[in-house]
Amino acid sequence: MKKLITEKGLEKIKQELGDRKTRLRKEIAEAIKEAKEQGDLSENAEYSEAKRQQNENESRIAKLEEMIKNSQVVKRDKSANSVQLDSIIKVKSGRNKMEFHIVGSSEADPINFKISNESPIGRAFIGKSKGDKVEVETPRGKVKYEILEVI
Repeated sequence: MKKLITEKGLEKIKQELGDRKTRLRKEIAEAIKEAKEQGDLSENAEYSEAKRQQNENESRIAKLEEMIKNSQVVKRDKSANSVQLDSIIKVKSGRNKMEFHIVGSSEADPINFKISNESPIGRAFIGKSKGDKVEVETPRGKVKYEILEVI
């Protein structure tokens, strides 16, 4: 099943992939070469660390390639007034006002208010419009939101 993603999200993944395949691979290969030149590899911490970094980088490259392969870019219908992927919504909960950006699961960053469309909060907002009230079950209990604006 394809994962939904925004155009910006896909571009960010492609940039990271390109950086890892070119710059980072080259840096790691150079570190491995320098460590090999030091001699005995069995007791060479620099070589072991460089090999660990190489394995980590190659694993991340494979994951990024898989993410790209299994992603479907969704373009927001700007004429629609309802919340959809890539919408920015201004909401009120009690006296608190906040802004959420609804993104695909691979782009989610809750600390920066980028909420996955697959999360309980994201699912609750999808399809709703300005003025709608939404109730979401969170780890701290039910939270009520009122949508103030959909951008």
